[in-house]
Amino acid sequence: MKRVKSACLEQTLHFILNEEKTDHETAAALVAEEVGRYKEQLEKSRVRYLILEEKKLEDDSYIIKLKKQYNRHDVGAYFD
Repeated sequence: MKRVKSACLEQTLHFILNEEKTDHETAAALVAEEVGRYKEQLEKSRVRYLILEEKKLEDDSYIIKLKKQYNRHDVGAYFD
């Protein structure tokens, strides 16, 4: 039998602009709001996380690299 002692996800998320239905400035503002909502949701969910890198690209999209607790398992030394 095996048991998970600790677990962590490492993710790279790319929040891209959707300029099909709107202009660039509006699309950039919507992406910035989406990034903010994502961070708020992480806080509300009470999942442990650590943002490793957050970068706004030249096209106003965002790349966020983070470590996130997996299924409420202990995170061990992943966040050290």
